[in-house]
Amino acid sequence: MFDKLTGIEERFLEIESRLSDSKVVQDREAYQKYMREHADLSKIVSVFREYKKNLTDLEDSRELLKDGDPDIKALARDEVEILEEQQERLELELKKLLIPKDPNDEKNVMVEIRAGTGGEEAGLFAADLFRMYNRYAETNRWQVEIMNHHPTGVGGLKEVIALIKGKGAFSRLKYESGTHRVQRVPETETQGRIHTSAVTVAVLPEAEDVDVHIEPNEVKVDVYRSTGPGGQSVNTTDSAVRLTHLPTGLVVTCQDEKSQLKNKNKAMRVLRARLLDRMMQEQQEKRSEERKSQIGSGDRSERIRTYNFPQGRVTDHRIGLTLYKLEAVLQGELDAVVDELITYYQAQALKNAETEPNRRAAMDHS
Repeated sequence: MFDKLTGIEERFLEIESRLSDSKVVQDREAYQKYMREHADLSKIVSVFREYKKNLTDLEDSRELLKDGDPDIKALARDEVEILEEQQERLELELKKLLIPKDPNDEKNVMVEIRAGTGGEEAGLFAADLFRMYNRYAETNRWQVEIMNHHPTGVGGLKEVIALIKGKGAFSRLKYESGTHRVQRVPETETQGRIHTSAVTVAVLPEAEDVDVHIEPNEVKVDVYRSTGPGGQSVNTTDSAVRLTHLPTGLVVTCQDEKSQLKNKNKAMRVLRARLLDRMMQEQQEKRSEERKSQIGSGDRSERIRTYNFPQGRVTDHRIGLTLYKLEAVLQGELDAVVDELITYYQAQALKNAETEPNRRAAMDHS
């Protein structure tokens, strides 16, 4: 690890030198590229330098343990204890910083929420989840743009697709993919019985042209009149758009805008995100089970969380987390859950990173 960190520090110094070069400063593209890399490495280098200084101080304090003066030895023992604790903390922090970053973490996200089993109650809960993510976005000063939505007649949602734009949006929301289960007494229930309904959530990184290139002849475009709840027409022109990606069979519809062009552009953004997600899923399937555990399965059918209204309880089944603050979570106070998920998956990635060299060595030996 020390050799790797030394190499990173050397690269950091090289970039600093290049950033002071007038030729690089005049080349806007190159300058921005080096600035981004400099920012990415600065945190690691800062902690590594603190680690090296702490290591030097620790060695000096250990030398003082050999001193004949008992007072100096006592002070040195205290100092060694403090420095050893700091050394462990810094070493752990460096290991976390060396975990490969998800290249999508800083991207905007496409959040797709669909009512599952449970009829109208599932639609109502889909609307509750959409409000929850909306409020969480507001807390983080992210922007929310609805790409497409299909309301039900009683204030619920059959489906909603929204683009959430903001720094780090994907890194905070990527673990929300899966089946969200709700247990509560529906408003239409006269006997007071608790019903269980389900809503599926898919969180996809927004794809740029450079991530996913789509040839025009690969997409079939159909236009039709948009409809509202119950099937009634809400537009007198053929403004709704359906895109079919011929190589994969993926279909995306959009009817939220009155303009056909705007609907087509929105649908294309959703299609790109779904294609990127498919590529990521295919890559994950090619990896070993050990590698998959680092990033979570991302399985849309996996039941990840239960919202129990009678007990005011939220349970995340992947990490065994239970919080008795249901109302707060539904009001968008998601950090208590998100932070625990990030910590858990970081620990898993760290554990796998530590065992990977031993596994490779065993394979080489065999």
